[in-house]
Amino acid sequence: MKFLLLTFVGVVHLLSLSSGKTIYKNDISQRTFQEIKEEIASYGDVAKAIINLAVYGKAQNRSYERLALLVDTVGPRPSGSKSLEKAIQIMYQNLQEDGLENVHLEPVKIPHWERGEESAVMLEPRIHKMAILGLGSSVGTPPEGITAEVLVVTSFEELQRRAPEARGKIVVYNQPYVNYSKTVQYRVQGSVEAAKVGAVASLIRSVASFSIYSPHTGIQEYQDGVPKIPTACITVEDAEMMSRMASRGNRIVIQLKMGAKNYPDADSFNTVAEIIGSKYPEQVVLVSGHLDSWDVGQGAMDDGGGAFISWEALSLIKDLGLRPKRTLRLVLWTAEEQGGIGAFQYYQLHKANISNYSLVMESDLGTFLPSGLQFTGSEKARTIVEEVMSLLQPVNITQVFRAGEGTDINFWIQAGVPDFFSTDRNQMWTT
Repeated sequence: MKFLLLTFVGVVHLLSLSSGKTIYKNDISQRTFQEIKEEIASYGDVAKAIINLAVYGKAQNRSYERLALLVDTVGPRPSGSKSLEKAIQIMYQNLQEDGLENVHLEPVKIPHWERGEESAVMLEPRIHKMAILGLGSSVGTPPEGITAEVLVVTSFEELQRRAPEARGKIVVYNQPYVNYSKTVQYRVQGSVEAAKVGAVASLIRSVASFSIYSPHTGIQEYQDGVPKIPTACITVEDAEMMSRMASRGNRIVIQLKMGAKNYPDADSFNTVAEIIGSKYPEQVVLVSGHLDSWDVGQGAMDDGGGAFISWEALSLIKDLGLRPKRTLRLVLWTAEEQGGIGAFQYYQLHKANISNYSLVMESDLGTFLPSGLQFTGSEKARTIVEEVMSLLQPVNITQVFRAGEGTDINFWIQAGVPDFFSTDRNQMWTT
């Protein structure tokens, strides 16, 4: 049902605010809030039609079936890969066949990194083969690998306190999981902080609240002027085990081998489709998700689900014969996992027209049972959004949370465009 959020908020915003002014202006229109509230309430029948088509009608499970076909056919879609470009071409054709308007591809340059063969073996105090996943953009080890003693720390602060011990060692981070946004800093910055104190490699406890001996991957970032050292994630279990060993005074030695390589930037595309507005076609409400994934999974949750429910939002509106006053634009981003590379280039290309962007929306927190939307914007706009969301009472999805954000839309948020980020009752990050 998550696509109902994108469909619904998009269509009601597009059909209302008939003055043609965007939702983030201080003076939304000359009308009173009561008049706006009454107009939103008048879309009750539209709300029911969308709900009935999506939940009970011919569109039931359609986005799931569409997604399953793509991920089963293409599989993983890492940045710079042929499989990602195959997926983009398939989606380009799908959107045309769906009867959407202005379907086109916008070219961008994206990173191309491949992990190659990788392994980690504990040699002391006992032999133990470890599960690892190299982190995106990491350099590889020499062919013979890196064999070094381990220094286990639980925070950047502890690493600084023990900096003299780190030189020539492999730093293992066993940071506690607080929440994703805080804990992911160890994955993103761990290699740089370890390199600053002379470490030869870094291994990071996977950023997860739960583990079944499953290492995670994700992007990490090097820093100019700091040596680039190999970096990978290990399981929660192995990080905890080495922490216990270290606390007992055991000497830990690991042999790390990583065949990771960075290649020249590759050609790719952001995929765009629209339902063109009838009265204010130059004004845009943007819904989005990203098509790329990491290489070790088929990316059905991150972010195939977000991409396909965003497509479904346009499909539902088209199927119901609705023609919004403003243009509803779908963008399927490329290379989000590398830090929103495709989205940044889209922003650079379109920011000159930023005043025409009424709202930007993204789904990239997994597709679980929805509970509402995260929103960033003025209090006047929030009040209107709360009225819009009340129309989803029949499916109990009415909450409006604060602090909406997303890798692909943060550029617009920082420039003052309001945003939505769909929120689930169960949020789980796997990369």
